[in-house]
Amino acid sequence: MLVPGIDVSHYQGAIDWPRVAGSGVVFCFVKATEGIYVVDSFFKENWAGCAGAGLLRGAYHFGRPGTDAQTQAQQFFSAVGTLGPHDLPPVLDIETLNQCSPEDALQWVLDFTAAADTLFGRRTMVYTDDGFWQKLVPILAREPVAARSLAARPLWLADYVSDPVVPSPWQAWSCWQYSDGSVNGGTPVPGVAGDVDQNWFRQADLESLTSPLPPPQAQGSP
Repeated sequence: MLVPGIDVSHYQGAIDWPRVAGSGVVFCFVKATEGIYVVDSFFKENWAGCAGAGLLRGAYHFGRPGTDAQTQAQQFFSAVGTLGPHDLPPVLDIETLNQCSPEDALQWVLDFTAAADTLFGRRTMVYTDDGFWQKLVPILAREPVAARSLAARPLWLADYVSDPVVPSPWQAWSCWQYSDGSVNGGTPVPGVAGDVDQNWFRQADLESLTSPLPPPQAQGSP
């Protein structure tokens, strides 16, 4: 069974969260931070609004490889704070090399997720799209320890097609961003002005991920 949800940032402006919840949306991911310095201007409002409307909520960080991973993880945690027992795990949104080599970007992803695991006490989820992630796949093919580390993390996949491609090293997606609201079956969401990203979560994964688990053991670097 698939559970409907959305993800938002300041681009959506003010949101009527009770209307969103009344439309059948069950969960929402909210942009919290980006890079070292940026805190989304609507994060606090959206984070509180989700909870107040009874939605399951998760926060994500837009990663910028090339600047310190530990510092970015700390910025993310400082904005979000301790997660509640029914919050979704923290998410790294990685969709740019940010002028790094693929090798350095992969190492940055490993460093950031390990740091975020420690800070939040949860296994960090990865958001990406197949087009970007294919830049890292050849390196992962040579680095089995790194591949195993990432494969153990839940995947939030962006792919606006009817049959999404799951990139290596994952075998399946936990959450699928199937539309930006205007393509591939996206529809207006009451309470949100304009287009908004739309997602499906596998019900079993959603239920398991809203119960906190110990973070994974530290893995070796590629």
